[in-house]
Amino acid sequence: MAENESNYEASRYRTPDGAPTDIVIFTIVSTERGTLKKSLPKRDLQVLLIQRKIWPYEGAWALPGGFTLDTETVYDCARRELKEETGVDDVHIEYFNVYSEPGRDPRGWIISHAFLALVNERVLQRRRASVDAADVQLFPVEEALKMDLAFDHRQILEDALGEIRQQMLTTTIARELLPEEFTISELYQVIQTVVPEFQEQNFIRKITSTQSRQGIIEEVRDGNGGLKQSNLYSQRAAQLYRFTDLEPRLSIYG
Repeated sequence: MAENESNYEASRYRTPDGAPTDIVIFTIVSTERGTLKKSLPKRDLQVLLIQRKIWPYEGAWALPGGFTLDTETVYDCARRELKEETGVDDVHIEYFNVYSEPGRDPRGWIISHAFLALVNERVLQRRRASVDAADVQLFPVEEALKMDLAFDHRQILEDALGEIRQQMLTTTIARELLPEEFTISELYQVIQTVVPEFQEQNFIRKITSTQSRQGIIEEVRDGNGGLKQSNLYSQRAAQLYRFTDLEPRLSIYG
């Protein structure tokens, strides 16, 4: 007999034992070099991890996250769990993948929804461990990838890293990691910190004059209309730029 509104029974179908969220929070940590000669700070791509204090994987490092309540969406859950476990709030997170490999969680058939964000390090200064987390720390991404992370969180981290690198090269997400006014050298360094293999000898020309990118950033001018410069990280003053509200519209065909 065909199933319809009158004879449908939910008990006929196995439902997952849980639908948690896992959240990958990336940031760039800047450290002044402490040299007499002016230079850009050392920048390091890092990821936020918690140390679990409950079974399973008690004591192991993991991505923040937890089970979705039946009264909330997975987006609501991700924001709630991030705040509860790390104290981090008001972060724009994006959904990027679902993880359903059988046996990925010893608690049963668990399907996890993964979110990511790239945020300024200032947002994470007040992080604190809470609820199911014994500790919360930032780790260099390359170090985190070598750790024995709980569940399949190493795979989730790898996937999130690939996604954030793609966004760094195709969107203006770099603005999250820069001051409102920045030099071209600062922008270039941020891109390379996230995408180490990025090399572009004609970067200044391409970012400021190529038709498909023109208008993404603009020169900053002072109150008198003159070009505004900075020598914070260089002996010679460099032109300051800022992002506009324009998003790039690139095509594989154009």
